[in-house]
Amino acid sequence: MTAAFSLSVSAPQCVAPVADRCGEAAVWSPGERALYWCDVHGARAHRLDEQTGAVTTWTFDEPVVALSLSTEPGRMLVGLASRLVWWWPETDERRDHGFHLPNWPDARLNDGRADARGRFWIGSMFNDTSAEAAALEAAAPGTLYRIDPDGAVTRMVENVKVSNTICWSPDGGRFYFADSPRNVLSSFAFDDGAGTISGRETILADHPRGIPDGSAVDAEGYIWNCRYLGGCILRIAPDGTVDRIVEMPTRNITTCVFGGPERTTLYVTSAANDTTADDRLAGALWRIDTNIAGLAENRVAVG
Repeated sequence: MTAAFSLSVSAPQCVAPVADRCGEAAVWSPGERALYWCDVHGARAHRLDEQTGAVTTWTFDEPVVALSLSTEPGRMLVGLASRLVWWWPETDERRDHGFHLPNWPDARLNDGRADARGRFWIGSMFNDTSAEAAALEAAAPGTLYRIDPDGAVTRMVENVKVSNTICWSPDGGRFYFADSPRNVLSSFAFDDGAGTISGRETILADHPRGIPDGSAVDAEGYIWNCRYLGGCILRIAPDGTVDRIVEMPTRNITTCVFGGPERTTLYVTSAANDTTADDRLAGALWRIDTNIAGLAENRVAVG
């Protein structure tokens, strides 16, 4: 981008009023020109055909928390509350991946995304369907895991309350991660070859507009961070400067991804949980048209 670049952001448009209790895990599939996302507490996965506007929905036997494309066309990786499963949407075939959360049901899985080498990163959090949720939250039972294509599992960050925002800088040198209840967005140095993170730095903390949920990164390296309870998206520079606040028509903004033919359409999920009766489109899927491209989606390597 040149110095003369001026960011353009359209008003948000509702494209699917699906009333998700907690929409999350937006993933753009370029070959299909389709967006996949989930409703965590509804235990559902959705697919939006961008060209027709048709929405297809599948149900699962546990909360659906994360979705990822894979290196095998037509196969996706699905994060459920307690485990990972392979999924072929066209036939709805499902197979166990092999990873099961060690401290389920005290904790459950949450946000997840693949890195450029096909390793899958997924965090966990207190299990908010448990009667002991408040106590579990205080105990911070969450962990950020890296799962390699051969199935090896490495614990990357411990003592997490709610794992969110798993994404990388355009050059692959920085890794971004958020712990939502602590209202902190962190940056780490990332070693792509080794798949390791180091030198944790806080780049944004205690922002008054809600708490950090999911994020996407654009071609300039800015982080588009969705703010649960905050009714907005923050566009954040790598140094933590808030470049822009994108106002949204609903309170609970959960995650976003760049899609469309040029990856300049920002698709945004939201949640109907923790809202009031006048928040009529809570839980809808939204789109925002921009003049900047987002990064291409990484794919989980099929070992």
